[in-house]
Amino acid sequence: MHEEEPNPVADPWPLAPSDTTDWLLELCGDGVTGFMPPAMPDAVWVLNAMYEHEEGPADVSYHEYRRAGLADGSIRPAVFAGIDLEVGIATGGDLGRAEHPGHGWRRLRWAELARRTGDPLVPEGLLPSHSCFPSAKKEGSWPLGIVPPAEGSTDRETWDRLIAVLTAHGPAGPDTACLAYYNPLMLVRPDFDNLHVQAGRLGDAGMLYDNPVADFSPSNLWAQDRSWVLCTDYDLWATKVAGPPALIEALLNDPELEAVRLPWAP
Repeated sequence: MHEEEPNPVADPWPLAPSDTTDWLLELCGDGVTGFMPPAMPDAVWVLNAMYEHEEGPADVSYHEYRRAGLADGSIRPAVFAGIDLEVGIATGGDLGRAEHPGHGWRRLRWAELARRTGDPLVPEGLLPSHSCFPSAKKEGSWPLGIVPPAEGSTDRETWDRLIAVLTAHGPAGPDTACLAYYNPLMLVRPDFDNLHVQAGRLGDAGMLYDNPVADFSPSNLWAQDRSWVLCTDYDLWATKVAGPPALIEALLNDPELEAVRLPWAP
């Protein structure tokens, strides 16, 4: 009988009762993809990182590259239970955790790409997602030289810096009591009846990024005193942070993060 690997996150972040999310349900409504908070009293969107190869974007898109590989046999087609999964567009984007791709790649700021393409950072009335930067893509597929933002999870670089800024703004620094919620869609073993919540210290929140219960950063993280809450929706490319104005200004002005206000989604 196969034994499960021990979870190193379980000790500093033990399970908490599902009803600790009741206040978020009342505040935000349904949280199947994440509890999206209103301003409390302020809010900001922290954008997931994207990266560009030092040689710049290629003329070939991810979709073109994959179709060529399938044609010459260098790429094996995706098949499940005899069903051909090679349908739709290979966008180049991934769902879940992400990090810096390594040597030869640099951070590509959303603002830089917006200036280059003429596209807005986020189309008016929409949220940060696959709808952004249509001019950067070829028939919906990104160029090979760009790694687009992760969907449904912060990237490691953004998560670590976000936790550092939250820690600097209390309310009790690294000892701030927090709770983390992972929505059912992201769990390795989905459970829609018993919401997955873990409790711990903000100073230990870095390890949540590698929590083996999910391949994502938490959907929600909040201070137990409810002074701030963040939400990374399963379908989005950014994390909304709601909290006091001082925290929001710190996030907007942090040189390592890229954060924006969206007037239509305060």
